[in-house]
Amino acid sequence: MSGGFWRVIESLQNPQAKIWEQITETRGIKKYGEFLLAGRKAVPEALAAHPDRFHALLALDPAQIDGWALPDHIEKYRLSRALFEALDVSGTGTPLLVGKVPAMSAADLSAPPRGLELVCALGDPNNLGAALRSAAAFGAQRIILMNEAAHPFHPKALRAAANAQFELVLLRGPSWETLDEAAGPIFALDAGGEDMALVDWPRDLRLVLGEEGRGIPEALTLRRLSIPTTGAVESLNATVAASLALYAHYIATR
Repeated sequence: MSGGFWRVIESLQNPQAKIWEQITETRGIKKYGEFLLAGRKAVPEALAAHPDRFHALLALDPAQIDGWALPDHIEKYRLSRALFEALDVSGTGTPLLVGKVPAMSAADLSAPPRGLELVCALGDPNNLGAALRSAAAFGAQRIILMNEAAHPFHPKALRAAANAQFELVLLRGPSWETLDEAAGPIFALDAGGEDMALVDWPRDLRLVLGEEGRGIPEALTLRRLSIPTTGAVESLNATVAASLALYAHYIATR
């Protein structure tokens, strides 16, 4: 319901508004440990499924949340249009949720994998979000984020993931140099690797997805898999390749 007390903030110079503006970027997210969730479908769905992850709602007009079951602990803010548009970086025009970034423990790579684990170094938040969405769809519940990876709660990553972050266990990974010491089985996607179609997929597996353009460092002695194609293009987009590999594992082990 849209009733109850609404705080009104109109100025971009308001101290709270300044914090919200900073958490539209990675540096601010890391500094304050908060994130903004946007999306016509994403916001009400996340609020219904994970209400405890959020503590504030930002809107242009209380009427925008008519019919919503908003928990009492969530503070409601009515913003001026200029302030709202500064925060609504995706241009959704719909209410935003403010949440706390969950603590991300360091992954213990000395222990064997449990189920399918995606080890990811994608630096573009859009690509990372799309990969997380595929990971959730195909059962990779544990995501190990390498130092090079984008922040999973960047607004672009959240939008591309369609709330997948809230269904996954996100862990902090190491730098590339230590990945050779990780317990296996561990496969890496590489255009020069062996044909993925011929692989006998283990149920418990770490699947490594490298950085855009750079891929997996040559020095690493990981088992490398490639995705067979017609050869009409030089390579696949990293998130497309990840989705195909995740699907192949899902089909082979379900």
